[in-house]
Amino acid sequence: MNKADHPVVFGTEDLLLGLCNSVTSVLGKATQGDIRFSGMVQKITKTCLKPDIGCFVLFDGGFSGLVVMNFSAQAAMEIYERYMLSMGMARSELAVSYTSDEVSNVMGELMNQIVGNFTGKVGRELQIDITQNQPKMLVLNKQVILSVDTKLDQPEARRVTFYTARNNVFYLELAVDHTEFIKLVDFEPNEAPDPDELLEQNRRLPEPTAPAAGTDDHDALLKSLGM
Repeated sequence: MNKADHPVVFGTEDLLLGLCNSVTSVLGKATQGDIRFSGMVQKITKTCLKPDIGCFVLFDGGFSGLVVMNFSAQAAMEIYERYMLSMGMARSELAVSYTSDEVSNVMGELMNQIVGNFTGKVGRELQIDITQNQPKMLVLNKQVILSVDTKLDQPEARRVTFYTARNNVFYLELAVDHTEFIKLVDFEPNEAPDPDELLEQNRRLPEPTAPAAGTDDHDALLKSLGM
């Protein structure tokens, strides 16, 4: 088969761009602010967890790889505070230090949303299945070098710089095997349901009706148990 007959349609940089777009989309909505990334990407030889807060996620399945995000204390606190305030929490109830477990938990949840957004999008576009471990945020005071826990024949690593609405900096690092997805047949990517549309449809559902007269004791018992 001649490679020119089936040109590469998705490579390492495309994966990276999709991941960057997931970061800006999820964190932008969470903080109700502008999250942007540099138009220049840096080739690196190793991935690292760095102070002040770092997080990593391993991918497997359709492709294997490692994603690392490193936040400065200022960036983490800005994202945490803006997210919690947008959720209706009073400023007086917010954690005051980036070392707080609450900040780590919230940042870990946002990282989980980013990963879910990315894997869902890539899975639909490439018709592949991707699994990942549960991300966990770690408060760090020194650099920790990470490697992908799998055999990579041609490992590639990239680093991208991100900026928050207040110009605080954080970084994303991606390490994957040299990746090329080649389209063999034409197909339409599966469209993801619009969450806002699903909520609206749920609002339009008719109210549940009361059970008809004569409901037997078994049904009554299930209802009393919330089933």
